[in-house]
Amino acid sequence: MSREYTSSEMMTVTAARALENGMTCFVGIGLPSEAANLARLTHAPDVVLIYESGTLQTKPDVLPLSIGDGELCDSALTTVSVPEMFRYWLQGGKVSVGFLGTAQIDRYANLNTTLIGDYHDPKVRLPGGGGAPEIATNAGEVFITLKHSKRAFVKDVDFITTLGFGRDGKGRDGVPNIGRGPTRVITDLCVMKPDPETKELVVVSLHPGVSREDVIDATGWEIRFADTLEATPEPGARELEVLRDLKARTDRKHAGE
Repeated sequence: MSREYTSSEMMTVTAARALENGMTCFVGIGLPSEAANLARLTHAPDVVLIYESGTLQTKPDVLPLSIGDGELCDSALTTVSVPEMFRYWLQGGKVSVGFLGTAQIDRYANLNTTLIGDYHDPKVRLPGGGGAPEIATNAGEVFITLKHSKRAFVKDVDFITTLGFGRDGKGRDGVPNIGRGPTRVITDLCVMKPDPETKELVVVSLHPGVSREDVIDATGWEIRFADTLEATPEPGARELEVLRDLKARTDRKHAGE
């Protein structure tokens, strides 16, 4: 098959590679779900995928439309109540990584899925936080994946739905029983990680064919680059084949075929 790939496929494959075999992953719907299931179907067959609706070790054949998609429950090892999911599994420290998407992200990896504009007179109302605030607080670490644009990557989010590192990078300092927070952000252009000291996001890897200027032009603040900038490995033929098959199955299923 062709090794040519899209920037979206590059993003999903890179995000999938961030998951390691044996991890317990609390999965968000959309891009995180696509990446997590690609990981499960390729290099991480023993990754345990958990969704907010209470499905444990779910192995969907197609990507779910929402956390209420029957595919998740049908393919899960077991399904527990939502209170048990959050109180026992998540708050009990049994989730190693939360995998989240977002509408807006800022330089300190705070996420906004609440609204765009002024809180009292918003331009757009977004779906809300769902379980993301609790996941980002209690999971061992957080991976974030979204497409790179100035609309999404803003200096300061309009509303902090889900805490990254706060408005000043110190939002997790001195807070007991809280996870490490965001450890990487994967986009269709690059990979970012928080600076160990300031917690501001820094580009650590550029995807093939992407320049520094491409990232600068798509970011709403003066983005920093690591002193040693890596090149993200290209997707493999197997990864692309599995991803495309997964998406094709999903499209057929949701079209009622």
